[in-house]
Amino acid sequence: MKVLKQFLNFYINASIHVAFAVFALLKITEIYFELSYDKNVDYFIFFGTITGYNFVKYAGVAKLHHKSLTDDLKIIQIFSFFCFLALCYFGYLIPLKTLLFSIPLCLLTVLYAVPFLSGFDKNLRQISYLKIIVVAAVWAGFTVLLPVVDSNQEITSNVIFLLLQRFLIVVVLILPFDIRDVQYDAISLQTIPKKIGVEKTKRLGLMLMVFSLVLEYLFATESLVKTPFMIFFFLVILFLMRAKTTQSRYYSSFWVESLPVVWWLLLLGFHNF
Repeated sequence: MKVLKQFLNFYINASIHVAFAVFALLKITEIYFELSYDKNVDYFIFFGTITGYNFVKYAGVAKLHHKSLTDDLKIIQIFSFFCFLALCYFGYLIPLKTLLFSIPLCLLTVLYAVPFLSGFDKNLRQISYLKIIVVAAVWAGFTVLLPVVDSNQEITSNVIFLLLQRFLIVVVLILPFDIRDVQYDAISLQTIPKKIGVEKTKRLGLMLMVFSLVLEYLFATESLVKTPFMIFFFLVILFLMRAKTTQSRYYSSFWVESLPVVWWLLLLGFHNF
């Protein structure tokens, strides 16, 4: 049991779980628009997610405690380095236009963690409300626009609708994390729950999910994709409404982040039924 718990903690702390969530959203886009499978792009985004998230989470910690890093953090650093090498390898294999399109999204990720404002002591994460917008925009860009561009598809109104829906869904999926972190975030970090309160945050998330449901019926033509989305819709609302500041260790970091994977598996099941 102890070994299993250690593996689960590494799986979450090394950002493998969040990478699978992003990967699942990417595969959902491929199903919605019947895009051709490109394993190089898929792996580029998967390893890029691990590299980017670990950079954002641990860059500052490693800088401050370089000589006294814990064994777990050292292992994550080594793991992240090999993921970065895999990212570079698959980045070399994908088309140049796809790689160029990813650069602004990668730059946003870097600026999210690296101080470059107010005398180089403030990053995008420390600007009120910008944290959630940047994360949602990067997720939406990588999981909707990038595969569409790579497949040489036109940016139609349906792509825009899915892009907006994906942005809203990611915002809502972040809210349980922000609710959890209310008691830990600095006063200067004005997240939505710290600004408007937990209950109003939940109501906001509910409204955004209803809007995403409307978008689903605007662009989704196949009934086979609507039923899985409805199940996903109710699961997101359930987890959002049950979120609290004293939630369990794995509530957001494992269960909430599992919801995109559940959505993808539901889609696969309905398509193969």
